[in-house]
Amino acid sequence: MYEKFQSFLQKELTGIEEAGLFKRERIIVSPQGAEIKINTGAEVLNFCANNYLGLSNNAKLVAAAKKALDSHGYGMSSVRFICGTSDLHKELEKKIAEFFGMEDTILYAACFDANGGVFEPLLGEEDAIISDSLNHASIIDGVRLCKAVRYRYANADMEDLEKQLQAAQAQRFRLIVTDGVFSMDGNVAPLDKIYELANKYDAMIMVDESHSAGVVGRTGRGVTELYNLKGKIEIITGTLGKAFGGAIGGFTTGKKEVIDMLRQRSRPYLFSNSIPPLVASAGIKMVEMMSETNELQDKLHENTAYFVEKMLAAGFDIKPTQSAICAVMLYDAKLSQEMAAKLLNEGIYVIGFYYPVVPKDKARIRVQISAAHERAHLDKCVAAFTKVGKELGVLKSGGCGCCS
Repeated sequence: MYEKFQSFLQKELTGIEEAGLFKRERIIVSPQGAEIKINTGAEVLNFCANNYLGLSNNAKLVAAAKKALDSHGYGMSSVRFICGTSDLHKELEKKIAEFFGMEDTILYAACFDANGGVFEPLLGEEDAIISDSLNHASIIDGVRLCKAVRYRYANADMEDLEKQLQAAQAQRFRLIVTDGVFSMDGNVAPLDKIYELANKYDAMIMVDESHSAGVVGRTGRGVTELYNLKGKIEIITGTLGKAFGGAIGGFTTGKKEVIDMLRQRSRPYLFSNSIPPLVASAGIKMVEMMSETNELQDKLHENTAYFVEKMLAAGFDIKPTQSAICAVMLYDAKLSQEMAAKLLNEGIYVIGFYYPVVPKDKARIRVQISAAHERAHLDKCVAAFTKVGKELGVLKSGGCGCCS
């Protein structure tokens, strides 16, 4: 049987490659940071990491992780309710809840698990989930596991959301679900308007803050801080794998009864190992650092504003962004890969995104800014984009010359 299946897979893979959609991995041989080294020996600037605050190789987090290795060992070898709960897990959960102004927190191996395990334990076939059309794949998969009636509204379209909420009045409980920042575009969910509609139509709200926590809001508390709704949203999910140190681990923070029910029935929590103590220890240190100063958030916001201004001046098609994500639109999948390859030769590490990660004919290079980037890094990136953009006809060869 496998020979037939092998032939089928080979044809499928060939088709993916011929369509310009084949994904190849690059190999990094240094710590994550603004400057990294890849296995070819090249030293390049990384502009595609979720390392928004530059904490992935932060000395204080590394020290906290090493300390936990000595005090708590390498792993827990258990799920939480058997013998997988340490004092570090409980302390981190408490600090995350305090950070977001919520009542309690539950940790997961990843935010994919948090989103996969949040809906089914809470909602049934009598209930409704109203989900933004551009929500993350983990939310989509989590919703699929739940028997609640599903409604979908166009991305950040409040008129459409209201129509779906009106239709969902037939159900018992209603939960509106949205990303805080939509990872492929960089736009922020209009949570203030969502909150108004939730109150009008008797609904609850869940926000995935994975790309917004640490980034959006004056102190990095995410979209609930941005819209002055801290503590007013029922459920927030997020990750430790992006701005919060870049390692692994996810969480759901929210109302006490919600978290209590997830501890009883959330399958990824009940059947997956606890995050390693070293990750929990570094997470605790991360929250402490973010609570002491806004220095990293301020620098990130300054870097992002500068980069976007320069790229627009150079003539690039940039999606409007309120985050640290800058989507450079190219539309053609092969062009996005070719441009990313040429930029690597210029010392800029970026990746082309194309179907099925984004819709067909919406290919782009997603540039992600970090507090670890210095002004010289940003200038080099803009200059490289401008040079390659002219070579590939993305920009007119004349250009404005402001970044060359």
